Amino acid sequence: MEPALLSLTAASTALVGSHFAMSHPLRAGMVRMLGQGGFMAVYSLVSLAFMAWMFFAFRAVPPAAPLWGGTGDAVWVVASLLTLVAMVLYAGSMSGNPALPAPGAEKAARAEPKGVFRVTRHPMMWGFALWALGHIVAAPTPRTLVVALAVLILALVGAHLQDRKKAALMGEAWAEWESKTSYWPRWGRLLSVGLFPLIGGTAIWLAATWAHMPLGSWDAGVWRWL
Repeated sequence: MEPALLSLTAASTALVGSHFAMSHPLRAGMVRMLGQGGFMAVYSLVSLAFMAWMFFAFRAVPPAAPLWGGTGDAVWVVASLLTLVAMVLYAGSMSGNPALPAPGAEKAARAEPKGVFRVTRHPMMWGFALWALGHIVAAPTPRTLVVALAVLILALVGAHLQDRKKAALMGEAWAEWESKTSYWPRWGRLLSVGLFPLIGGTAIWLAATWAHMPLGSWDAGVWRWL
């Protein structure tokens, strides 16, 4: 493995490993030692450091041809739809999400699910997972596969571990939330999530796909055909 790709693999592994470690086995001890605010500061700094390492390592890996598949319109349509749905789920997850470390989480867990939470109780995590799948479909190059697989593992395994953590922290409230929601997405409910996730997610998707062009990547999303 070439040094740049090895560095990217190390950075991706470090991000996933540190996230799981600080979110689960190390969390209680770190909170006792640093307080909740100190823990969040350290958690954020470590995550940002590894993300920066991933970014620069990714840029250092020379672009390569896809390892499999074609690059025709059908591939890009599938990838575009996956990433669009990802952004809709992500946009909707930013409001009323009992999984986020914010005041009122227990109250939100006892409320009736609405918006993207009618699809899945982990819309943010599934948004990341669909983003990863979209990039695997569209650009299965070595550097993209390393990053996308890391994000996919972080999202789907992290969602499962988050259920266990929240059950321990929130007890009955999280059990009630789990009884009303689903880990696995109920895709038939996607179009009934409301205007904010649909409009907000589409706006994020348009901006993110446009950003591929100034970053020197392939044209993505609708910009590929405009």
